[in-house]
Amino acid sequence: MSSAAPEHLEEQAGVAREQVDRTLEALERRFSVKRRRVGAAPGGAATTFKTALGNATRAVCPSITTVIRFDHAHVLAAFRRYRTYLPGPRKRAMVANISMALEMHAQLEEEIFYPALFAAGWSTDDLDKGITEHDGMQALIDALRQMSPQAAVFDQTFHELIRLVLHHVADEETTLLPFAEVHLRDHLQKLGWQMSVRRLELLRAHKARAAITTAVTFPILSAALVLGTLFAGWRVVKMITRLRR
Repeated sequence: MSSAAPEHLEEQAGVAREQVDRTLEALERRFSVKRRRVGAAPGGAATTFKTALGNATRAVCPSITTVIRFDHAHVLAAFRRYRTYLPGPRKRAMVANISMALEMHAQLEEEIFYPALFAAGWSTDDLDKGITEHDGMQALIDALRQMSPQAAVFDQTFHELIRLVLHHVADEETTLLPFAEVHLRDHLQKLGWQMSVRRLELLRAHKARAAITTAVTFPILSAALVLGTLFAGWRVVKMITRLRR
């Protein structure tokens, strides 16, 4: 891979950020549509305990398609914060955070999501394509781990990773996830639970590194994320308690 001038690398980075922005906007629209659908459920004040409990369960354990979209949003948001002119240690930490997220995402999909899609009738060729793309990401991640973050080739390789991930996300968002929401609709919550449990198992061995690299990648949002998660959990517990009275 040939080296490029710093100004050309930053121009490439700007193009990549624009692509990431468009993808994030599409994801935001998808989440907004899903929220409106939930909010439009009939019943008003007479909403049943079962429906409310179902909504609380979804808040605690989202469907597998929602979990996957959150993964996409996390990685794209991290991509969006990357700059070629950042100090080497920070670039290294950001790439480590993104790499860990991608590796975990790929493993979870191949262990849980892809087998469920295959059982539901999804094309083996398409699943093999997804695995091939995962392998391509892993090859770039392995290459990045051997490079100095100060080298121009580091930025070039990272931008190549961004392009591959954007293509992969577009495929999943437009084909796999809509298929799953139709053909796996009765199993989405269970699969989401399985993926969440397995994620915690995988994170156990990397929790310190995950915490540090997340704090570097999202320095302001890290504390807010923790507080927001705790507050959401408290609200769910409070709602269930109130409904049981």
